[in-house]
Amino acid sequence: MNWIILIIAGLFEVAFASCLGKAKEATGNEVYWWYGGFLVCLTISMLLLIKATQELPIGTAYAVWTGIGAVGTVLMGIFVFKDPANFWRIFFMVTLIGSVIGLKVVSH
Repeated sequence: MNWIILIIAGLFEVAFASCLGKAKEATGNEVYWWYGGFLVCLTISMLLLIKATQELPIGTAYAVWTGIGAVGTVLMGIFVFKDPANFWRIFFMVTLIGSVIGLKVVSH
């Protein structure tokens, strides 16, 4: 169950980073809604991370959380914000995914 909580925390990390990107593009009062979304997602992500680390090793949990956030944010950048999707970005994203999976496999 703690792994599922950690994955959800990582997805909220993607959400808070995406809110920052949308706030950058927004105008007028819409900016405040995106910053509000950022604060809500940040809070949920941190609370879930805290919950997951009560049972999981902190080093592994943090690495998995940041890995999910990094990969998810890169994918959001490519698909939502039209960031470039060149060979090296994809290559290093795949190696990051492999590293996160490896940490999960070797964790007790």
